[in-house]
Amino acid sequence: MDFRVLQTFLVAATTENFHQTAEALFIAQPTVSQHIRQLEKELGIKLFERVGKRVRLTAAGKRYLPHAKGLLEQWHHSMEDLQAWRQGYREKLQVAVSPIIARARFSHLLHRFTRQYPDVDISIKIADSVEIGPLVQSGQVDLGLTRMVPGEFQLDTYMLYEDPVVFAVPHSGGDIDAPLPDWEQEVQSNRLLTHNHPGYWDELLLLLRQRGLALRTMAVSQVDITKRFIEDGLGVSFLPRSAVSRDLFENRFIELPTPGLVLPKVASYLLVPKAGISEPAKHFMEILQALYPPMSPVMQGGSKA
Repeated sequence: MDFRVLQTFLVAATTENFHQTAEALFIAQPTVSQHIRQLEKELGIKLFERVGKRVRLTAAGKRYLPHAKGLLEQWHHSMEDLQAWRQGYREKLQVAVSPIIARARFSHLLHRFTRQYPDVDISIKIADSVEIGPLVQSGQVDLGLTRMVPGEFQLDTYMLYEDPVVFAVPHSGGDIDAPLPDWEQEVQSNRLLTHNHPGYWDELLLLLRQRGLALRTMAVSQVDITKRFIEDGLGVSFLPRSAVSRDLFENRFIELPTPGLVLPKVASYLLVPKAGISEPAKHFMEILQALYPPMSPVMQGGSKA
């Protein structure tokens, strides 16, 4: 099987146009037609039918499409694996990491791991915390670093560290010796950017409303976008300190104290499959245990074991 032929078939199935397929693959249009005829001859069935100036998949073509995708993916994976072996890698480790952990703490961990285990080919998948549990449980990654306790029962969960939530407002650019604004006035006079981090927003909003505060809220699903909105003067928010530590240091934000309001803490967790882990994953866990002792196990529902 010529995998260039499979690539041509997949692109043609997407564009439904042989001319556009040729442009996308930087080949001549007659070559596209030749590849499709070659594949149809090997399979013994028609894959495309003409509709005016375009083409579309036949029923057989639609049925073959997922198989072609799978074959091409396996070929790419085999080439990547061979290239990694040629470069000196002998084992693999796949880790899913939430964006906040990746930005705040992960580089130091990676430096230590790659120094100690240079023959491990490590790949990082950045994913939202809600996605990481399913990725680990399904075996798509070996380990997960997440900001929430997962709902999946086939995983072991360990708490790494806690992170205080702080009230972040834009820097006014005024006199640094001037008194800080009143936090209650700030939260009522600005739009409150909410639900950018899992785990604490519903309870926090309830506490704010119980104080009789009039809130105008806007849900923003990502911490990075929330930070940009704060910097642009579009609102204020309660965010994990690790997510805004650099912004505070560079005076883009101000952390306002909230007397009378006890702010929550959020935690970072390690997820591993109960069925067992590979040797590289064990080495990764050992480094985590050294960095964040005692790395307490967490029971389903969020309490420590």
